[in-house]
Amino acid sequence: MLLTKKSEYAMLALVLIAKSDTPQNADSLSAQLNISKSFLAKILQKLAKYNILQSYKGINGGFLLNKEPGNLTILELITISEDRLPSVFECSTDGQLCSASVSGSCTLFPVLTNLQFKINDFLKDLTLKDIM
Repeated sequence: MLLTKKSEYAMLALVLIAKSDTPQNADSLSAQLNISKSFLAKILQKLAKYNILQSYKGINGGFLLNKEPGNLTILELITISEDRLPSVFECSTDGQLCSASVSGSCTLFPVLTNLQFKINDFLKDLTLKDIM
């Protein structure tokens, strides 16, 4: 479950918002990205709730980035979008989530955990500025 549409759309929208000097609304963004306005609006509201975006109401309303692109990590963005840390496999962040209940004797668990740490480190160092 590393990335879902929530994370993908959040990143795409944030790139457009970050490149703009004026507030961008969900209508305009969804048209530019060719994605569902209602789904994108929920994502944008969540990002505003977590102070990633500043929301402006009114005829010229919309969203502006509330953080510098270089200070917004992709790990933070994914975690907010998905309501959890990204994971390669369900068990890679917590052995107790093992569907077969054998994480203690599973030879894959240490490998997946190591992979997860490497991915988290990469995403922690990758910023919105980097993907712009």
